[in-house]
Amino acid sequence: MRLHSHRDRPFHLGPLALEALARTEAVAEPPDLMQPGDRALAANDSIAAVLPEYAQLFRRFLAGPVAPARAPIPDDAKLRADNLKASAYFLDAIIAGCCPLVPADGAPDGHSHALVFAVEFGREPAAGEPGEAWIAGTNVARTDLRATELAVILSGYLRWMGFAASGHAGTESDIDLAALALRAGVARAGAEGQLEAPYLTRGFRLGVVTTEYALAPDRPLDPTAPLTPDTDDIRDGLAGTRPLWWDAQQAQRPLHMGRYPMEKIPRTDAPSTLVLEDEIRRVPKRGDFFKRAQAGDLGEKAKRERMRFPMKHPYALGMQPLIQHMVPLQGGREPLVPTGLGGDLSDPLRNAQSIKALGYYLGADFVGICRALPWMYYSHDEVEGKPIAAYHAYAVVMLLDQGFETMEGASGDDWISASQSMRAYLRGAEIAGLMAAHCRRMGYSARAHSNAHSEVIHNPAILMAGLGEVSRIGDTILNPFIGPRSKSVVFTTDLPMQVDLPIDFGLQNFCESCRKCARECPCNAIPFGPKVMFNGYEIWKADVEKCTKYRVTNMKGSACGRCMKMCPWNREDTVAAEAWMWRAIDNPQEARALAEADDAEGNGARNPVKRWWFDLEVVDGIAIHPVAGINERDLDFERMRLAEKQKLAMFPPELQPAPGTTLATVVPADREAGLKRYAAAEAPAAARARRGLPP
Repeated sequence: MRLHSHRDRPFHLGPLALEALARTEAVAEPPDLMQPGDRALAANDSIAAVLPEYAQLFRRFLAGPVAPARAPIPDDAKLRADNLKASAYFLDAIIAGCCPLVPADGAPDGHSHALVFAVEFGREPAAGEPGEAWIAGTNVARTDLRATELAVILSGYLRWMGFAASGHAGTESDIDLAALALRAGVARAGAEGQLEAPYLTRGFRLGVVTTEYALAPDRPLDPTAPLTPDTDDIRDGLAGTRPLWWDAQQAQRPLHMGRYPMEKIPRTDAPSTLVLEDEIRRVPKRGDFFKRAQAGDLGEKAKRERMRFPMKHPYALGMQPLIQHMVPLQGGREPLVPTGLGGDLSDPLRNAQSIKALGYYLGADFVGICRALPWMYYSHDEVEGKPIAAYHAYAVVMLLDQGFETMEGASGDDWISASQSMRAYLRGAEIAGLMAAHCRRMGYSARAHSNAHSEVIHNPAILMAGLGEVSRIGDTILNPFIGPRSKSVVFTTDLPMQVDLPIDFGLQNFCESCRKCARECPCNAIPFGPKVMFNGYEIWKADVEKCTKYRVTNMKGSACGRCMKMCPWNREDTVAAEAWMWRAIDNPQEARALAEADDAEGNGARNPVKRWWFDLEVVDGIAIHPVAGINERDLDFERMRLAEKQKLAMFPPELQPAPGTTLATVVPADREAGLKRYAAAEAPAAARARRGLPP
């Protein structure tokens, strides 16, 4: 955890105090400079064998066609550079800089500038810790893959804005990445011909985007000055930067425990909300409301916008090829025979710890494990209407943080919203796909379930894997450390693992007292009232028809995540924020006061310091000024009046398309029936009494 807030730090400056480094006008560019390498050779038990398939896929999209017209963006080269650096930092680059190109660089014709970025090595297990045999010696390949991912997205972003651009990363790059890193001030020449980067104690790898897009250059690092200035302000991250003790602090925890102390959160044998497993009816994928919008159940406008709404911004479109093309790599369902790879897999606890270590190494923010119970699977697919059998024993569940800083600058339903989701969905698909492939290589059937294609319903798996509790937002599970600010990915497998228990950190009491997400929901879809029973679950049931229609047809933004932004549990990663969390957990009687204080502090309003993106809408293949404008919402306390007349509908299995229905058949949503079902919904207390359960 950081000591100091970064609320006043512009996002394009990045997480490190790069502005404190000494710079010079030019530096010599020694030939044959090397990027940092692995400390050990990868063992045959490692994930090294599954990385090349993804790397080969990603490299296919480093170049591509350019939009036929240029986006209406500022001509100011510094604003452009700041935006592109911020775009790289949002994707988890650790350092970014810009430089002009020279003919000797070998860049494509017409390219004049380069964005250069460094991606930090993943933290590895210490000797003998769980996951070591799977991870040691793979950091170069892992980080080159991540750098390639960024190069694909950022070059695609520029091409969608109408500027020629190509990505470059990895050992097969056709340009000298190290020379450009020197020129852009991202790294400098160190001992024995190896690059070194400021502030980094672990290794790193480089990625580059070359382009015709004019960018303000950064100056090279001064080779004679300290690479890591050691002042009190920098050491403790006074400006909101990453403190110098960051890596040492993380190294005190075994990798498989993750960065956040989830082990301190109380665990229970059952979730904090009632789950009547024998009353849960499996539902077809066709009943998912995004699928219903796609099929035409919610009307023609929703059908028309369904496939467009998350990809209306050129930044999100830069992510689209990878999201789509990873689906065929997600894996299969058939049983396999153990191959003997992966080491001794006889201990379920050690297996679980190794899987978690691998998830954290690859970039997940939280990892939990539960049994893949049959009621977590969809019953039928939506394309052919075929039944889906429950086929794996375990589910590995991961959460990806959508980014506090960017959410701080946004309204939650403006033009960056979908890109926040797509970044998490893409990264999650990449991580889960690699982990599932590793399990299959060891001889255990495994399949990733991403946002692009899933055969399991994520929320019950998140709940049972102990990564969160049911929240007032309804169909969003809330984590104590980052609140609802996450997207999930799951992979199921037959690898024997010890499962986690659900958690109870008092959220039901807090959400009962706080109605901020309901008040600020743009379409009044989140209930102000109490929880109800829905298909065997106790839940604050949101009106998914309202929610889906708004997200899909939002014409002043792309998608919506306003409820996540509004939640008081959506907080910075600081010591003060963690202290707030423990106060909320340990003092349930203060829930209402804490919620009211969150409003009084202005949390949920837009922070202009964090606004880094261009507002653009892609229409007919060209990025233009948004046709309908931009959502610019802040807090609106008067919206509490909406509670008085709120009408919500719910659509239990009997009001969804019948199993076997495909996308080719329109089944209009019966809202009147849904309203009646909500009005008649059973209260959780009544369900407990009916089943003879304690209140």
